[in-house]
Amino acid sequence: MKFSKSILLTLALIASSAINAQNIDYSIFDHALNFFVVNDTGRNGYYDQKTIAELMGNMADNGASPEFIVATGDIHHFDGVESTSDPLWMTNYELIYSHPELMVPWYAMLGNHEYRGNTQAVIDYSKVSRRWRMPDRYYTLAFSDKGTSVRIVCLDTTPLINRYREESNQYPDAVKQDPEKQLQWLDQVLAEASEDWVIVFGHHPIYAQTSKDDSERLDLQARLEPILKRHKAPIYINGHIHNFQHISLEGSPTQFVTNSAGALARKVKAIKGTVFASPEPGFSIITATKKSLKLRMIDSKGNIIHTVSLSK
Repeated sequence: MKFSKSILLTLALIASSAINAQNIDYSIFDHALNFFVVNDTGRNGYYDQKTIAELMGNMADNGASPEFIVATGDIHHFDGVESTSDPLWMTNYELIYSHPELMVPWYAMLGNHEYRGNTQAVIDYSKVSRRWRMPDRYYTLAFSDKGTSVRIVCLDTTPLINRYREESNQYPDAVKQDPEKQLQWLDQVLAEASEDWVIVFGHHPIYAQTSKDDSERLDLQARLEPILKRHKAPIYINGHIHNFQHISLEGSPTQFVTNSAGALARKVKAIKGTVFASPEPGFSIITATKKSLKLRMIDSKGNIIHTVSLSK
């Protein structure tokens, strides 16, 4: 695939604005299983995307050392991709997350913007890219390192929300999926999981402050939350809202975390259960040991602005 000199020059200029992480003691990442979480990117390097991508690479190089990266959807704004050879794969992903330390497995999920295009092409890109890993629309994988075991559970939340299924012209694949089959699968996965930590990911929030349609969260509260509660899932992490949020509700065993956009963040305000909220763009780093799990929210300047801490 060839690109004009103007495109490559633009990407180089964007890269030159990247900054380094600020005053972080990287020993906090020692002797642990570390991985990054990123989502809502797909801006051709603009709106801080390339800056944050370079920051991710620099932090990885300095000692954050991710085993892998979880991409919780909307890697491609606005209408997904047409095929595995769509140029957006280069301008939204390959040429942006180009730091050598980011050449680790990326475990991806579909967001609502992927559902506007060819969703199968997003899965099939696993056959093209050595680092893009998406075995199915929803899946689970277990990892073990440094004496710690972690299971990630990657959901396909768009078909679990009625409005996407009803808007078949804009989201044609959503209505073709079987929500009950996915929910039964999730119930079984969580029932059988035996790892030190089980982390559930989806693109859409179950609880978050947002101007987006209330029905999105109400549908997931009705469908997803009872399963998480039944199995005492410790944490659910999503994207979609384009800001950082941490919500903890009385009586719930689950911490609800919204990871901010990797490009173009939005305003946010506190609601019931809000522990922390920030309109900063960025990404998160998860650090797991046998007895603790920490999710650190990183802003575009490389600051740790909030830490979600779980322990056993």
